Amino acid sequence: MTANVCEADSTVFCARLNEVSKLFGSFAALRQVTVDLEPGRCYVLLGENGAGKSTLLRVLAGLLRPSFGTVKVFGDNAPQDARARIGYMSHAPMLYDELTAQENLRYFASLYPGRPCLAPAEALKQVGLDPALTRTLGQYSQGMRQRTSLARVLLPVPELLLLDEPFSNMDVESARQMVELLAGFRQSNRTIVITTHQREMAAPIADWVLTLHAGRVASFEPGSPIR
Repeated sequence: MTANVCEADSTVFCARLNEVSKLFGSFAALRQVTVDLEPGRCYVLLGENGAGKSTLLRVLAGLLRPSFGTVKVFGDNAPQDARARIGYMSHAPMLYDELTAQENLRYFASLYPGRPCLAPAEALKQVGLDPALTRTLGQYSQGMRQRTSLARVLLPVPELLLLDEPFSNMDVESARQMVELLAGFRQSNRTIVITTHQREMAAPIADWVLTLHAGRVASFEPGSPIR
């Protein structure tokens, strides 16, 4: 199935995947996926374990190269050449439990030498965390850890946000707060792609819902986001 968001040739797409397949040995994680992503939209990827959701996200992030097909972001750029404009939040937190949130973010900001970044305190404020907290990450709730992970992704001010299971292990209230944060980022014309097993949590911001089955696009339907 081809999932074309917009029919107008003049549309400026944030990302375009054309007949993308990804093989791991004889296993096809993605099979001929064609998707166009518009700026300022939120796309929710659904599917069972092994459907290809995380693989698709990693291909968009430039962390995996497709075995077949093409991926272009921000015009004719390969994802590997536009990583400064892409923020990827993996399912694993990628944070240091023995450090505070500010200490974590200062370290990750140091990995972007010469690139304009948000100040760690500003990134934490953007996700609703108090930069003055002195507790280490090991003492944070799951919701606070996920917010800190999101703050890490926001440091280089990416235009394309790729979030792998951002609601993982969150309680309902924490997930609701995360959705509110993401809604604000979408309104700033960022494109957001979320993988989740919990469609109901992402429904309030889903412009489009893409369901994968065995690596193929099984359905591509408009969502009903709250504006």
